[in-house]
Amino acid sequence: MYSYNLFRSTKPDGLVCAVPEERTVPPFVTEPNWQFGGRVQGQEAPLGFDRKAAMEGVRFNGFYLFASFQKDRPSQ
Repeated sequence: MYSYNLFRSTKPDGLVCAVPEERTVPPFVTEPNWQFGGRVQGQEAPLGFDRKAAMEGVRFNGFYLFASFQKDRPSQ
């Protein structure tokens, strides 16, 4: 089972690129369009992350793109 680094799109599209820690980050994941969004390991995962789909995505592409359904926290 992989541990993934998450990179979130800075656009309002909700895209997240999950890259296994032992893999190279894809060249399209660059600032200012993407930012580091944390790590997934074990059973914890953001809403929208599908482990089976992630394994297939990594197998074919080296990374996994998914739409995050996480709500933004209200500004204070």
